[in-house]
Amino acid sequence: MKTILLAGCNGQVGAELVTALSGVGRVIACDRKALDLADPAAIAEKIRTVSPSIVVNAAAYTAVDRAEQEPALAHAINAVAPAVMAEEVRRLGGLLVHYSTDYVFDGDKDGAYTEEDTPNPLNVYGHSKLAGERAIVSSGCEHLIFRTSWVYGARGANFLLTMLRLAAERSELKLVDDQVGAPTWSRDIAQATATVLAARGGLADVRGLFHLSAAGHTTWFNFAQAIFAAGLQGAREPHLIPISAEQYGAPALRPRNSQLDGRRLREALRIQIPDWQFSLHQCLAAMGRT
Repeated sequence: MKTILLAGCNGQVGAELVTALSGVGRVIACDRKALDLADPAAIAEKIRTVSPSIVVNAAAYTAVDRAEQEPALAHAINAVAPAVMAEEVRRLGGLLVHYSTDYVFDGDKDGAYTEEDTPNPLNVYGHSKLAGERAIVSSGCEHLIFRTSWVYGARGANFLLTMLRLAAERSELKLVDDQVGAPTWSRDIAQATATVLAARGGLADVRGLFHLSAAGHTTWFNFAQAIFAAGLQGAREPHLIPISAEQYGAPALRPRNSQLDGRRLREALRIQIPDWQFSLHQCLAAMGRT
């Protein structure tokens, strides 16, 4: 049986992976206390002790705005830690699964970004995640890197939970309406990962970089509209006001276009992520909110 070392088991994607990967192998799930990604020596020691066949890194520094004030910590967790994992995985002859972000792009492209498009991050977070990607590739280890976008789910800090919280506190919300992307349910990411790792034959041997996000696209304003239009139990629907990213004034710049082309995922890995609206309703139903 495969031994899978999972980093970030309490995060949005990590918590879903604990369940999704249970049918793939023996999962050793690590939270921040068990595996601190800011400590390179601890990472190497954990991997050498466990000697897993697969390392799944679902841990990351994801506070996009705070990263502007904590660039060293963001780099340590998002760049240095994956580099250490990659070197240890290469030494073991295993596989590293890592998650990256749409924020490696500047958003200036018209249409969805492919894996061949040149990254150009706008913020510290994006730069740190891109550095992590490049460290993994340059290590020569066997790897799967999944870039995803606008991740949400039943736990963690994400847009969906923020909307549900703010709806109980405010009668009016201002939402950015000039940034486009695909809200992606953490469970879809976890299940897609498990499907790939459980596969046999040629599919199991596919490696490299893939864009993994929901089908379709929307804006933050329209995402919020969809959340409240779902008929949430016990939630007051606030008045929503569309604004520009400039009006919102976040500390970190974000790409105006975060669309990711999932063609390679479909063709090489035979995985189709559902439309974002479908998955949103599935997520809310799983949370008992509809």
